[in-house]
Amino acid sequence: MFGIKDIVDILIVALLLFYLYRLMKNSGTLSLFYGVLAFIVIWVVSFEIFNMRLTGTIVDKFMSIGLIVLVILFQDQIKRFLIDIGSRGRWSVFRRLFKHQDKDDDQEHSRVLSVVYACMSMSKSKTGALIVFQRKVPLTDYEKTGDIIDADINARLIENIFFKNSPLHDGAMIIANHRIKSVGCILPVSHDMNIPKNLGLRHRAALGMSQVTDAICVIVSEETGNISVARDGAITVKVTTIELEHILSSAFTQQ
Repeated sequence: MFGIKDIVDILIVALLLFYLYRLMKNSGTLSLFYGVLAFIVIWVVSFEIFNMRLTGTIVDKFMSIGLIVLVILFQDQIKRFLIDIGSRGRWSVFRRLFKHQDKDDDQEHSRVLSVVYACMSMSKSKTGALIVFQRKVPLTDYEKTGDIIDADINARLIENIFFKNSPLHDGAMIIANHRIKSVGCILPVSHDMNIPKNLGLRHRAALGMSQVTDAICVIVSEETGNISVARDGAITVKVTTIELEHILSSAFTQQ
């Protein structure tokens, strides 16, 4: 008999599939998700509904091996999914009850303004820059690809690091836990064919980072001086400083 428990069961599965769909879409692996979903449908129809033993047995063997393959293929997405469920942001309502909100907000806003001022200055001088802000997914592996500095967020420091003659200007800067953790970092480059051809390697690296993690990436173009932001697998170009301040303020508040 179809009851409330069955309805809840269907809703849970539907929510999981929707979340996975959104996650795959943002990471650029949506076609692979469709392929896996089609394979599961074939398995259910042949083995569970029509009881086709031969087809069902073959597909069932592939499903057993496929679980391991899926974990390997989607390890970044699975990691992001689990971290998102258990992240502090999910329980921020309780956490904020015990924190000094006014003082923390002032400090966060000061850090945001430091980054915005640095980006504004680099935009005027057409100094290329790529700054990555950690959110829920740890970026420890990417921090290790560069030089660890673990410094306070400071506008002049950011400008000096990305100065053309600086030995650390190549690569990305990673900001995590309200500090500049590492500079000169190597990021995964997106191979999305829909990226406009006028966007360079910094933009592709920022987009690639936003596809495999939930980080917010800020890019200052060396050619045009335009500021762009990549997040959730999408990139927004020609961002104003007011828009940038709003985006970064939201990101810091969620940490």
